[in-house]
Amino acid sequence: MNQHAVVSKFSHVKPGDTDFKSGGLRDFFLYRDLGIADATSGQVICHLVKANPDLPPEEGTGWHKHECDFQIVIMTKGWARFMYEDKSTLVEAGDVVHQRPGITHYLYDYSEDMEYLEIVSPADFKTVDVPPAVDNVPPPTPWK
Repeated sequence: MNQHAVVSKFSHVKPGDTDFKSGGLRDFFLYRDLGIADATSGQVICHLVKANPDLPPEEGTGWHKHECDFQIVIMTKGWARFMYEDKSTLVEAGDVVHQRPGITHYLYDYSEDMEYLEIVSPADFKTVDVPPAVDNVPPPTPWK
């Protein structure tokens, strides 16, 4: 992670500059690119992720891990419930989570207004499905 190319590109993305779009890692989330992957030549990605209002939680992300050097999630609105290995964790607005590289996890429930900022290095990190860390994951909370 300490071997970096020189980054000399300035980036300033305002709220109206990019839109939330589908087509990211998960269909039930919408993603807003914040220009950091381009500005850092792929060293870091920074995007906003929010619940897709047309696709309430059914089964969540499934068990997986990310092949990356660094990842943090900053919950800006609402809440989400994760399984981090064998521990259920509620992440609420204002919380910051450092997901250590390779941690097995499962986002299984989230609020209709959930939105978080995710910062990952490198930008083209891989997601790998893994066997369940526990047999039972609690069900999602139905949206109204």
